Amino acid sequence: MVVTWRLAQEEDVPEIDGFLFRHIQTSMFPLANLRDFGLRGSDPRAVNMWVLGDGPRAVFGITNEGMVLPQCPECTDEELSQAIRLIRGRKLFGLAAEAGQARRVLQLAGWENRPATLNSDEPGFSLDLKDLVMPDITGAELVSLEDLDRSTAVGWRQDYLIEAMGFDPERAEPQAQKDIAAYIGRDTHRALLVDGQPVGMTGFNSRLAQVVQIGGVYTPPDLRGHGYARLAVALHLREARSNGATRAVLFAASDAAARAYIAIGFRPAGHYSLILFKKPEDTA
Repeated sequence: MVVTWRLAQEEDVPEIDGFLFRHIQTSMFPLANLRDFGLRGSDPRAVNMWVLGDGPRAVFGITNEGMVLPQCPECTDEELSQAIRLIRGRKLFGLAAEAGQARRVLQLAGWENRPATLNSDEPGFSLDLKDLVMPDITGAELVSLEDLDRSTAVGWRQDYLIEAMGFDPERAEPQAQKDIAAYIGRDTHRALLVDGQPVGMTGFNSRLAQVVQIGGVYTPPDLRGHGYARLAVALHLREARSNGATRAVLFAASDAAARAYIAIGFRPAGHYSLILFKKPEDTA
């Protein structure tokens, strides 16, 4: 019998949720989007999903803004090609997935040469929060971004988008304004103060009750080398643990970042690809 993809319905959500949670290291984006914004909701981050087989054994999603989010660990090339045909004509913001799956989707979809601001495979890390190693926190304090000068937060985010995500300055500035407003609205990010002075930012780019995914960690260039990134992340994870989280996952964009995370207890856990296309208005 030939098994084909079918559009997910509300009654499928519990099984989709369970399937994605079994692959949590590389499923935080689709799982959090599904839980926070719903199936085919109106928010740009709401996700449209198709399922394959009973259980299901694969999920293929795309958000309203065009981020492709597959979790298809056992799919054949033909099954992935079928899924890609389902999203042809939709706008294509980017792709985020386990690295092997992402590279197969890019190749099968014919997107390998599409201009991108970011196209990287990053090492993944995981931490059971009971094993969190706290650095010296003397003089350190985390505060909400709402308590930080808005221009400082926006400037840091703009610099992050240019440095880490490859954005042009003209695109980075409005995106930074939008991001900081969203972070404050959802209370997902924190600023680190040391002796009362702002020295960096950390956050959760996806957050569930049990698991958090670190993202958007930034220290200004002139303040690097002092351990502020690991300090900010450790304090934020301690806060998450006190609120019931038991696990943290992340993907490191540099060797320096990886060293900082390992120092507070993270251990390697696969690889993840993040691709952001230059012209998100272009279709898949």
